[in-house]
Amino acid sequence: MTYPHGSWTGGTLTARSFLKPHHVARAVFHPTWIPDSLDPSVDALKKVRVIAGAVAAFGVYTFVEGGFAFDEMLDNAATACVVLLFITPLTVGVMLHIWRRSGAGTVGQLREPLVRSLKLLLLFIGSALGTVTIFQLGGSLGVLGSMAFSLVGLWMGFFVIAGAYRISGNFFGTAAVHRCLPPLLATVTTWLMAIPDLVTGDLHGLGLAMGAVFILGAPVTVTGIALLEMGRLRSRYGIRLAAHPATLPTPTPPPPPYAPNGFVPPQGNPYAPPGNPYGPGRQGNPYAPGPRPPYNPPPPYNPQRPHGPGPYGG
Repeated sequence: MTYPHGSWTGGTLTARSFLKPHHVARAVFHPTWIPDSLDPSVDALKKVRVIAGAVAAFGVYTFVEGGFAFDEMLDNAATACVVLLFITPLTVGVMLHIWRRSGAGTVGQLREPLVRSLKLLLLFIGSALGTVTIFQLGGSLGVLGSMAFSLVGLWMGFFVIAGAYRISGNFFGTAAVHRCLPPLLATVTTWLMAIPDLVTGDLHGLGLAMGAVFILGAPVTVTGIALLEMGRLRSRYGIRLAAHPATLPTPTPPPPPYAPNGFVPPQGNPYAPPGNPYGPGRQGNPYAPGPRPPYNPPPPYNPQRPHGPGPYGG
């Protein structure tokens, strides 16, 4: 197996890019070495799931808590980072053990994509924890310090939120290791985030029925999308979760409907009859010139004199 080398961001970042944190997040948290998706329809479902989860979380923090519970949101973000830090390597380690025992390949063959995915995981967790720390320290400083920390915290907040949106799609670039790892990791992570709330009975101020729907809605939805994605990878591309990546085919994503530089119309005139439009005339066309040998021009114009010789003889 071969993996692409090159710049992490592909050279897309400039000094002006840092004025828009979501552009920086796209370059940092969806680097160029992550392979393109094989199924755009599943990507659309992922986006719907991410947006629905964000709307539901914002609704709980705003309406159920009787106001925007910003401190609770920061605490939950820190908890999610700790969960990701332990659960993601543990899940990948279990799959590495299964692939190694199959005898079809070694762990050393996957070292490069594993190291890159780990760097992306640590980069996101460090950014999220750094943002939480900035907001927590901002209130303990003076007016000027609080304003400076607020500006930096707002930039980091937008950066991390946009990064979380990217991460939820590629799940730390683990598709570069195995195409089935992102749906598997998303499923495991969402269930482990929901189980503590079920065990402790923390329904976020909702009733039993609504609380259960709110807590179980995310893992059930993610599991359904993950099963759909892995099913399509298996049926359409022959990619199975239990198979070592070295034994899998190397599928290519479907080509875009338009060329990279815009739409390229079909060459030629679609309404012209078949044949060479610049060749000799075709039978049945009274206006087309007939065949003429090359380099043999017609004789010069020499009209006949209808009434005999002219006044000058001839």
